[in-house]
This record gives sequence, C-alpha cells and structure tokens, in this order.
Amino acid sequence: MIRAVLFDLDGTLADTERLHWQAYRQILLEYGIDVGIDEYRRYFIMQGNGPEYACQTYGLPISADELRARKKVPYHAFLAAGVRPLPGAVEVLERLKSTHRLAVATNSIHAEARTILTQIGAAPLLDLVIAREDYAHAKPAPDAYLTAAARLGFGALECAVVEDTPRGLGAGLAAGMPVVAAPSDLTADGDFSGAARRIAHLGELTADLLAGIAS
Repeated sequence: MIRAVLFDLDGTLADTERLHWQAYRQILLEYGIDVGIDEYRRYFIMQGNGPEYACQTYGLPISADELRARKKVPYHAFLAAGVRPLPGAVEVLERLKSTHRLAVATNSIHAEARTILTQIGAAPLLDLVIAREDYAHAKPAPDAYLTAAARLGFGALECAVVEDTPRGLGAGLAAGMPVVAAPSDLTADGDFSGAARRIAHLGELTADLLAGIAS
C-alpha cells in the first residue's frame, strides 16, 4: 500500500528549469558561449553533468564547481523575482493531502527549496522537505528518497516517487520505490523505462492511480 508520495521539485512541481538555464546562460555569456535551451536540457537536465560538459567542451578557464557557484547569484535573483508552479502541482498536493503523507526530495539546497515552495504555495501542504544538505549523494543516487522514507517512517514499497527526468527515475528505482514518471516538455523524449506509470500531467496523479500501483 502506498502511504507516502515523494515529489521531485525542479521540473516536477516548480517551473524552475528555465530559470536554471537562464542563470547558467548568463554566466557562460561572459565567456562568449551562448548555451541554447536544447543544449541545456540534453546535458544539464537529462545527463546531469552540464557544468562538466560546458567546461570541457568550451575549454573554460574555471572549474565545474566554480561554474556552479557563480551560477547561484543570478539564479537566486531569478527565484526572488518569481517562480510558477507547473500545471496541477498545487492541486495534486491538495488532492492527496488527506490520503497520503507528502514530501519533496530535491537536489536543491534548503534555502532554494524553501523559496520555491513558498512562492508556488506548496509549503503548507507538505509533511517533509528533504534537500541537498540532508543526504550524502545527489540523484541519481537513491539517498534523497531513502532519507525521506526513513524520516516519514515508511518502507520503500510504501512510498511512490514522482519524477520528471530519467535521472530522477533512476534514483527512485535505486531506492526500491515505484516511480510515477511525469515528464515536462524538456524531458518528454527521455527514457522512462522502469516507471510504474507515466502520466501526461499531474492532474492524472490520483489516489486511485497510486492504489493501482500498489496492487
């Protein structure tokens, strides 16, 4: 029986991936590099090694870690200017709140997650937020989801994961949890083999669908 639903944040509940892109783009333009959205989604979102890719491909005079650190300044400014929920994000939390424990498990740090969740109106609907400071290894390692399950007091098979990327799917599967794939327009062409369900939008995520996964 699925008793808890563990949501990814960026690209699943919140429309932040283009803000990440704009922030990286702003920094990379200083080096004469204009990374388009398709290049960004392929290497930064789908593969997850965007800073390493950019440094190696374009011979940047900074490290991948320094690129990540410099990107935070414009990204935080973009967050402060406003974040939108993805369609159905708040509604799915409201719909499942009475039947399931709800958590976010994200690679973002707590300060960013708190800003995002507050802006999209999701913070009061969640029982738990697990962010990057709470576990050792980032997705696609299973740590984020295992930490969330442990803090909620549930076993892996009592938790369903909701993810928008193949990397996130891999994290959920590595944690031994059924995964509902909810791809965005930036990840819809990814390989979601192994997902218990694939949904077109969060409006399809219901208690009945979760019950079907567990049966």
